[in-house]
Parts: sequence; C-alpha cells; structure tokens
Amino acid sequence: MKFAITILLLVAAIVSGQTRAVFMGSVPTGKATSEALPLSFADAIDRGLKQNLGTLLARQAGRAAEGERLQVRSGLLPHLTAGLVESAQQVDLQAFGFQGLPGIPTVIGPFSTFDARARLSAPILNFGAIYGTRGSSENQKAADAAYRDARDTVVQVVAALYLQALSGQSRIDAVRAQVATAETLHRQASDFRSAGTAPAIDVLRAKVELDAQQQRLIFFENEFEKQKLALGRAIGLPDGQPLRLTDQVPYTPAPVRTVEEAIAQASESRMDYQSAQARLRAAEYRRRAAAAERLPSVAFNGDYGAIGLSPTSSHGTVTAAVGVSIPIFQGGRVQGEVLAADAAIEQQRAELEDLRGRMAYEVRTAFLDLTAAGRQADVAKEAVDLAGQQVTQARDRFAAGVTSNLEVIQAQEALAAANENYISSLASYNIAKAALARAIGGAEGRIRAFLWGT
Repeated sequence: MKFAITILLLVAAIVSGQTRAVFMGSVPTGKATSEALPLSFADAIDRGLKQNLGTLLARQAGRAAEGERLQVRSGLLPHLTAGLVESAQQVDLQAFGFQGLPGIPTVIGPFSTFDARARLSAPILNFGAIYGTRGSSENQKAADAAYRDARDTVVQVVAALYLQALSGQSRIDAVRAQVATAETLHRQASDFRSAGTAPAIDVLRAKVELDAQQQRLIFFENEFEKQKLALGRAIGLPDGQPLRLTDQVPYTPAPVRTVEEAIAQASESRMDYQSAQARLRAAEYRRRAAAAERLPSVAFNGDYGAIGLSPTSSHGTVTAAVGVSIPIFQGGRVQGEVLAADAAIEQQRAELEDLRGRMAYEVRTAFLDLTAAGRQADVAKEAVDLAGQQVTQARDRFAAGVTSNLEVIQAQEALAAANENYISSLASYNIAKAALARAIGGAEGRIRAFLWGT
C-alpha cells in the first residue's frame, strides 16, 4: 500500500499542473472485447502517442498556429478578386442639382449597365506585415516543438503507468506465494495440534497470519485492476477492455553519462526549451511589427474590366495606382502596442530562463533518484534472499518442535517486507530512468534503451 501511494505521487508529479492534466486522458477507439488484450510496453507507448489527449490537443494547436501563420502571411501577398455586375438605373438630375439644362430631360433612363472587372491589390512595402509574418512563423515553430514535447510527456506518463502496473503484478505474485506458505503453515499447525505436539495458540496464530495475507492479496489485486484501468485510460483503450501485460519488470544499468553531459544534451534535445526559444523570438517580432506601425507603407491597387450598356456593347477600362500611406497621429495606439509587446518579451525571457534552470534541476533530481533507487534495489535483493533463508530455517525449527510457529510467522513478515522493499525500489529505479530520459529530451526515441537496454 505504501508503494502504491508513492507511485501515484510520482505519476501526479509527472503530470502536475493544469496544462499536463490532459496527459492522463485519451480519446478511446475501437470496441471492447471479452478476451484480455496482450499489451507490451512498445504497444502501450505506440497507442499513447496516437490516442492520448495531450498529443491530440497539441497536434490541433499546431494546426491552429499554421492557420494563423497563413492568415498573417496573406498581408504580404497580392489579393485578386473578380466580379460581374449588371444593373438597371433611372436618374433624376434635379436631385443632384441639375435643373433646366437645355435639351436634357430632368429624368434620364431607365438604362442598363454591364460591368465585368478584375481587381488587384498588392502591398509593395509594409514593415508591420513583414515582421508580423516572421513572428507567426516563429509561433508555428513553437507549436511544432510543443507537439514533440507533448509526445515526450506521453512517453513518460505511459511508461510510469506501465511500470506501475508491472509492479502491481509482481506484488500479487509475491503475496500469492506468501498466502500459499501461510496455508501450509496453518495445515502444519493443525496437524501438530491434532497430534498433541503443538498448543492451540499455534493454530490460531497461523490462521490469523493466513487471513492477513489473504487480505493483502485482495488489496493488491484490486490495486492492480485500477492500475490497468489508468493505463488503458491514458492510451485510448475502449472502456471495459481487459489487459494482459506481456513485458517483465526491467532491471538493467542506466546509460552511462555525467550530469553535466546530460544537462548540455537537454539544452539541445528538450522540445519545450526549443518551443520557449521560438516563443521569445515571436514576441520580439511582434514588438518590431508594433513599432513598424509608425512607418509609411506602399501599396498597389488596380483593376481591369469591360463596362457598357450590355456585354455586346462594352469597352475595356483599366485603373492602376500606387499609394503611400503615412501615419501622422494614431492617438497613442502604437505606443500602447509597443509597451504591451515589450512586456510580453520580458515575460517570455523570464519563462525561458526559468525553464533553463528547471531542466538542470530535473536532470540532477533524476540522477539522484536513479543512484539512490539503484543502491536500494541491490540491498533489497540481498534482503529478499536472506529473508527467504530465514523462513526456511524457521519452518525447519518449527517442524522439529524446537520452537513455536511465532518464529515462522515473524520470518514470513520479514520476507513480505523484503519483497515489498525490493519491488518498490525496482519500480522507483525504472521510473527514475524514465524521468531521466524525459529530462534529457527525446524520450520517445530512447525510452526503450533506458529501461531495457535495447
């Protein structure tokens, strides 16, 4: 139970924050079957990358950034439109101030007008649009990097959940062995009681131990089912789909590298860091675009078409003009936009510096956890072997009538604690390796090597 709480805290730390809560959800696909689905670690990662809510939302955010970039870029490109108009009119000249013109009636028409025309407008020089387009391109780069960072986060989350479920499975196997041992001890105590060689308290003590181990088995079986539900929820399995984990708990040495090497690699590989850098560049371009609103802009406008009383009696006409727009007074709007852009730059710069420090912190923390958990796993493995020998010797002493079964039960409890410590430390070791892969960056490509060494 203690380790289950620890794992939940570790997973919660991985997805802490409102922006990362989505990585525990998914969009389920397919229909549930009654047969247990065999699920390897690689299958879980692949399903998570496809169906996890975090990656799906990040992908759509990237598409939205691309759409914004196309919209902003349109301010630098020519706009061509075409239209066809046919109208009927009757004009009262008196309404326009023309009265008593010799030989001209006051009311003209009705008459028809036909006009088919193409219009072209194109910017020639617009610094605001130029910088705005560059800023939107950086925003798209930031969104693309954020999507790849989301995939790394999914890999870490799914890996933690899969490892949690593997630990739950190991826990059940260990407790089942302890239940079997407790059953044997209870039968042995009952036989000795029937033979008059053991007191009744030995039978009672053995039954209490058996009940306690059965209660632990029920608890861990329930925890294992919930762990599989959490895993299925994160990778998009349909509701009610049973799972069967096919991989075993890995225990291989972590890749050899120094903390400084890992931190340097993180600066190059972490997609959230690259995304933050792109957001800073985008903010700088927005500031330049805002300041460019004070500069003149040059644009071309023209049209060509045919106009007349009808399509058969029309004549071509053309208009071409180049205009210069010079801002003179804009009521402080540009100054306000520049001020807001400056504030955004400082915010992005502060976030980038914080992320740089956080990357180093995450790498160093992962190294510390990895070292400590590895040492704990080695010690716990030796403790399991010693506790197993203790159980064997205590049972032999009880069978020989040298001692009561209290010594056996105490040895069993020591073995149960040793098994729990080993499973906990091994899971912590593997989760620390997954955290290190995420902290360095590129977890999607290196998580298997970090955990299984292949």
